[in-house]
Amino acid sequence: MTPTSQICILALKPGRGYRFLPCRDRPPPRVLVKQTSNVRTIILNRPQQLNALTPEMVSQLLELLNAYEEDPSVKLVIIKGEGKAFSAGGAVSVLLNVSWKEAAILFSTAYALDYLIATYAKTQVSLIRGIVMGGGAAFAVHGRFRVVTDDTVFAMPETALGLFPDVGASYYLSRLPGFFGEYVGLTGARLDGAEMLACGLATHFVPLEKFSALEDALCKANTGDPKIINNIIHDFSNKNPKLKEKSQFFRLKTINSCFSRRTVEEIISALEEEADKNKDDWISWTIKTLKKASPTSLKISLRSIRTGRLQGVGQCLIREFRMSCTVVRGKVCRDFFEGCRALLVDKDKNPKWEPSKLELVSNQMVDSYFAPLDDEAWTDIKLPVRPNLTSYAICKL
Repeated sequence: MTPTSQICILALKPGRGYRFLPCRDRPPPRVLVKQTSNVRTIILNRPQQLNALTPEMVSQLLELLNAYEEDPSVKLVIIKGEGKAFSAGGAVSVLLNVSWKEAAILFSTAYALDYLIATYAKTQVSLIRGIVMGGGAAFAVHGRFRVVTDDTVFAMPETALGLFPDVGASYYLSRLPGFFGEYVGLTGARLDGAEMLACGLATHFVPLEKFSALEDALCKANTGDPKIINNIIHDFSNKNPKLKEKSQFFRLKTINSCFSRRTVEEIISALEEEADKNKDDWISWTIKTLKKASPTSLKISLRSIRTGRLQGVGQCLIREFRMSCTVVRGKVCRDFFEGCRALLVDKDKNPKWEPSKLELVSNQMVDSYFAPLDDEAWTDIKLPVRPNLTSYAICKL
């Protein structure tokens, strides 16, 4: 028998659940599992790549979580990252080497994974150390318990890459206080752990020196009772971590005033009016960041977050799947490919967006991202009806 608490590589064996595989002469596995009695700890293991999720990792995570949900011996699932990051997001470069229809298949798996986490029947805890961005952020924050710490850094930087905040981001960003979600989603602003707790992206803040002890306590408790798990995390928590003096969350009044405007153009105009009244580095940074981002990405991101306010998580994922497929198809706009060239390939950090200005992005263009694709082989993603909704069940909003 494999001892409890031992890190093991698991592989699916059809009809027989899991079997342990020998590690000898194998490359380091990208997903590790630690088994402690009735607790399973999933560890993202690409530390040199900041645990960016590859398609293979996404598929394995989906298989593991489905299996654990059905396994009566599993009471609690913990997810964390190896090294200095929880996850820096999806491995975007993969999308440059496949057709848009192949990309659609990859999206469908990723969206199914996030839907599973958002509706998970078992108690699940995300231990979020270090960088958590993009698709990695979605993987973390759809869960019931989202524990951050001193070195946590959250961001949704998609508009700088010609993308939009996806994998359910329009669901959770739209549920942040006021119009903070629009601000975070459009600018890609980085939030620390205290800011994540303040705005509701996190449920608990545990000081870094207590993080390992918390994990040990959760494993030793050997229970999936949400009340007991919440109390354990609460005992290790700093209930009111101090926000930095220049925290963006202190700007919520200005953010609400500007980012509540109807269009991106009006948001920038409102920010410029604020800048005229008050010389402020944060306002200048916000304006500069918005003007540097893809105009098309900004417009579809704003509409996506606004639409998400009125939709459930499943509806958001179905709509975002349409949007992602339209992005990689490149028929309406090819900013994603230009963003990848400028930031990931040539790294000149000088993307040439097309259309180049907000006023050149028509409503008809934006509408096309929200409509079914005009291809006979394409269909909307199908997500099963599930009774649970764990994400934001105990969010401090």
